[in-house]
Amino acid sequence: MSSQIDSEYFTKALYMMLDETFDNVQGFYLDKGTSFFETLATISAEEASIPVGGKCATLAAQVKHTAFYLDVLEENVRTQKFEPVDWDKIWREVTAVSPQEWQNIQSELRNSYGRIKQLINDQTEWRNEREIGGAIAMIVHTAYHLGEIRQALCTLKK
Repeated sequence: MSSQIDSEYFTKALYMMLDETFDNVQGFYLDKGTSFFETLATISAEEASIPVGGKCATLAAQVKHTAFYLDVLEENVRTQKFEPVDWDKIWREVTAVSPQEWQNIQSELRNSYGRIKQLINDQTEWRNEREIGGAIAMIVHTAYHLGEIRQALCTLKK
């Protein structure tokens, strides 16, 4: 009996976790109606322009950062080039947003998510701990920012 995890099982589990995080809560770790895109649908551009806490970035910046993270991850995996990235740029640049800018940021996240799903589909095997760890970190990192956004909404909507 093999002690290895079949790549197909890992990939299916990864898709299920991504789906829960972004679109369709299945009860792994989120409550019904709290996926990323369900949450974003409840946020106006005005709310997205409010900083999370006293000294933190706006909700729009949280979303833009998540899309940027997914884009960097996809590029790194596809090119196998791991160049330094200015992670602070988005935190500095994304402040108040218009309704159109807010829609564009949400579309960027949707597109980034689609490219990540394609990247996973293109992955025929998970060769080492770094690849598996990176895939898991992607879920954790995205869930962290979803939590930041949801926590801020609790404060905003009181």
